[in-house]
Amino acid sequence: MAVYTTVSDDALASFLAEYELGEAVAFKGIAEGVENSNYYLETTSGRFILTLFEKRANPDDLPYFIALKQHLSENGFSCPLPVAARDGEALRTLAGRPAVIVTFLQGLSPRVPNARQCRELGAGLAKLHEASATFAMTRQNDLGPSSWPNLWQGRAAIADELQADLSAKIDQDLADIGAAKSLSDDLPRGTIHADLFPDNAFFLGDRFTGAIDFYFACTDALAYDLAICMNAWAFETDGAFNFSKGANLIAGYESVRSLQASERSAFPLLCRGAALRFFLTRLVDWTETPADALVKPKDPLDYAARLRFHRTAKSIDAYGA
Repeated sequence: MAVYTTVSDDALASFLAEYELGEAVAFKGIAEGVENSNYYLETTSGRFILTLFEKRANPDDLPYFIALKQHLSENGFSCPLPVAARDGEALRTLAGRPAVIVTFLQGLSPRVPNARQCRELGAGLAKLHEASATFAMTRQNDLGPSSWPNLWQGRAAIADELQADLSAKIDQDLADIGAAKSLSDDLPRGTIHADLFPDNAFFLGDRFTGAIDFYFACTDALAYDLAICMNAWAFETDGAFNFSKGANLIAGYESVRSLQASERSAFPLLCRGAALRFFLTRLVDWTETPADALVKPKDPLDYAARLRFHRTAKSIDAYGA
């Protein structure tokens, strides 16, 4: 989450007049994440999150995101529900941006997840996959492998400024993944969250209470979603892999849904691909985030460190399975 677009008091009051939510009593930007503008909103009727869609969000995709959260909630998975205005529509326009208000989800995001939370998160991810299995809508992963060469184009020099000779390693990552079939349609597919980082997961103590920020959700390999979580949850701030966290993440996931042999075989490359995806988008944000945005772009080198680990992983056993 982040703030790129400022909403005036008058604009907010006019916007809320379209709802049955009462008047605003608190309104504050949330300076986390890198994609959309998000605000904590409290009205005389309750607490909510207001999102204005920016940057990579395609307006044509927004009905998919809204319908997905409605479907997940109806099928027992805890996530924020879009709030409809008086005309029955949840998707609106505010400050020249598509906008939606969603319900507030109880819980806290862990700053430094522990192994128990990793196990809970793994189980929660598998439950998300199960709950979305009957979701009829599909969406292409716009940040899948086919997009990575374009994200990388023209940025080799920037990478080498950050770390000597890094561009040659990224070139090799792209070549290895491009030559493999493990990130293709050969693996079990379904609806994935695709961005389930700790700041998008809520807990009460060590108990997983739900997920937010579904605006990268798409149709892709289910195990790729687990690989994204492996990168986000099982590495320490110094870049070291935490074997216990990785083992708990996989064990939690498999307590709900067992990985197939093809998924286990592909897992190291899926993790490498996930790390490459976030390295590349962070590299883009490193140079293109507006100077006046409240959010600070995240360091691409965090994912360069993860890539070093994944290049040496020979099997899923390296991750604790």
